[in-house]
Amino acid sequence: MFHRESLSFLRYSPQFLRRMLSIFMAAVMLNLVFGVERSFASPVRIKDIVDYEGVRDNQLVGYGLVVGLNGTGDRLTNTLFTRETLIGMLNRLGVNIRDKAIQLQTHNAAAVMVTATLPPFSHGGSRIDVTVSAVGDAQSLTGGTLIVTPLQAADGEVYAVAQGSLVTNAFSARGAAAAVTRNVPTSGHIANGAVVEREVPVLLGSSGVIHLALKNPNFTTATRIAAVINRHLGKGAAKVDDPRTVAVNLAGRNAAQTLYEIGDLTIEPDTMAKVIVDEAAGTIVMGDNVRITTVAIAQGNLTIQVTETPQVVQPNPMGGGQTAVAPRTQINATTDNGHKLGILKEGPTLASLVAGMNALGMGPRDMISVLQAIKADGALQADLEVR
Repeated sequence: MFHRESLSFLRYSPQFLRRMLSIFMAAVMLNLVFGVERSFASPVRIKDIVDYEGVRDNQLVGYGLVVGLNGTGDRLTNTLFTRETLIGMLNRLGVNIRDKAIQLQTHNAAAVMVTATLPPFSHGGSRIDVTVSAVGDAQSLTGGTLIVTPLQAADGEVYAVAQGSLVTNAFSARGAAAAVTRNVPTSGHIANGAVVEREVPVLLGSSGVIHLALKNPNFTTATRIAAVINRHLGKGAAKVDDPRTVAVNLAGRNAAQTLYEIGDLTIEPDTMAKVIVDEAAGTIVMGDNVRITTVAIAQGNLTIQVTETPQVVQPNPMGGGQTAVAPRTQINATTDNGHKLGILKEGPTLASLVAGMNALGMGPRDMISVLQAIKADGALQADLEVR
């Protein structure tokens, strides 16, 4: 049997009940939305915060010669290595000028260093960009052409060959009494200027395990990565080796397909409580987890002004002597006592911390010294890095 009180809601109209139900459902949805947003405020993809073990770039370097310069190349009398390089190149092409090298006075060639980055999974015949930089006294490489230059890696093997016309994006004009230069005319770029001749083998997952290296080592972030991978691939598929490394067991899976699947998984990375201070630029960067316990702060400014007012002293016309300059220095030291003792209260968010410091009327320079003092006092609950 139902009590009469339990059926009292039937006295309300159906329209009223539907309205109340709509309000209730809206409140539930708002709570869910804001709850999810609060827990996962900034999810990022795993592939954006990790590197894959064995997948890396390789640096290449070579020494070459740029020709076709409009009189802005190396002076051969000053840069002997450019002259020897030019003579050696001409000899290889069948032009022997060794006996008359002293008469070689061209200013249209320059010795250069050629650098490039060989990306992973590059195959023979693919092209990469190169950067060309002068090593002699060349004034500009604008309009020059790089002659065939082998590019070597740290093992001494040639992995690419570069050649092509340079683009410097620079401008230089010189007159008898003035000169104008924009950007750096002694460094140029050749898009797709090198052809890959040798491949770097990448044994991806050959041991049955792929290691993910975190770009910002953190135990919490590594644990969250392992957890989301285990939910996707199955329990035990990933484990945390250290704050920087998460090991993923392929268990017979294809390595490329596995990396594709886990790369788009999202997590919320953890950030360390850290304050970075650049004293030269007056820049302060704080992480979201930085906290300061309640402290009292009084900040004053000391200003020292030195004024030089030299005075010319004339000798007595009848007594002889010479005109002299007598130095006069005036030093004033003032202290700004307008800042009273203030309380910087502990806040739960970074916004409250910044608002509290701004309320005390401190600029960036003042904040730097105050943060260093607060850290020394033990009230700054974060690492302080001064650059």
